[in-house]
Amino acid sequence: MPEVTISLEGHAEELAVFGSRDQYLRQIRDAVGVKVLARHGEVRIEGDPTRIDQAKRIFEGLRSLYRVRKSISSSDVSELIDLTLQAQDAEQPGTLEIREGNRSVRPRSDGQARYIRSLLQDELVFCIGPAGTGKTYLAVAMAISLLRRGRIRKIVLVRPAVEAGEHLGFLPGDLEAKINPYLRPLLDALHDLMDYDQIRRYMDNDLIEIAPLAYMRGRTLNDAVVILDEGQNATVPQMKMFLTRMGQNARIVVTGDITQVDLPAGVRSGLADAIEKLGRIPGVGAVYLDRSDIVRHPLVQAIVNAYEAAEQAEDREARGRAEVAPMAAAAAAAPPLPAEPPVATGRSAAGAGSAPPDGPPAPP
Repeated sequence: MPEVTISLEGHAEELAVFGSRDQYLRQIRDAVGVKVLARHGEVRIEGDPTRIDQAKRIFEGLRSLYRVRKSISSSDVSELIDLTLQAQDAEQPGTLEIREGNRSVRPRSDGQARYIRSLLQDELVFCIGPAGTGKTYLAVAMAISLLRRGRIRKIVLVRPAVEAGEHLGFLPGDLEAKINPYLRPLLDALHDLMDYDQIRRYMDNDLIEIAPLAYMRGRTLNDAVVILDEGQNATVPQMKMFLTRMGQNARIVVTGDITQVDLPAGVRSGLADAIEKLGRIPGVGAVYLDRSDIVRHPLVQAIVNAYEAAEQAEDREARGRAEVAPMAAAAAAAPPLPAEPPVATGRSAAGAGSAPPDGPPAPP
């Protein structure tokens, strides 16, 4: 495995660059995705050559900063990490790197590229699209990236506890066991991006929190990325409550598919309502994905196409019935036409002389 060794000058520089209890080393390791070993005034970096070069530039920048100011803060480390990684992003536009071993997350369609740009630029992002378009996956990836760079201090993953057409009744276990079936999709995205031990460590340290939507009331979330999945199943009051949880240096992402609403009949979806009311406010992004952005199994796209075709046929039939109904109603309400008088015939007309009179003929 490629490696690079950096030698530090003196114990004071070592303490400044490593941070209290090596916190800066861990911050750089998690953000860049390399293995960092510190021993006897040296830092050894192992991993992918490109990432080794990035980590080396960050450490050299910290050393230069120490020589000038004789102190280094956590914000200095975060800023250097951002500058280094943004330089790479400029070389690879539209790429979102999630550095967990050799894994990386990249947009696989034009719609996903627009979604990533909105995630980078806007503080509140709504993303609507069918299943399999990466709505939740990309949002979680962005949140992990910001957390590792030190830009935020927490990730909060939220989901409405709404059943998809079934009533499961009372579930056994404590609170975590009861809500786990509803939050499982968010955990799946985390497990695809991070190792299990790292997820458990982040959750134990309250760096990642997974909670049902009902438990958001009364909270203010600062320095956090908050992701609401399945937002179409939030009611209008719930959506308003959730969006007003945003604190300082916070970002909110709401994802959903407005064609799969599981709310009771007659209850308006909070996601559709929010986009209608907030979509044009500066700082708010609204991204619409379609079936061309589906990146799951190819059958998923075929399934979505089949259902959309059936729904369009039903819509056309309903529109046809709606157009014919007024015409039929108007015809039923119209007054009946007046009856025509009977037409006289030769036998019934008086004095016509065309038929002989009844009885024997008159004598001559």
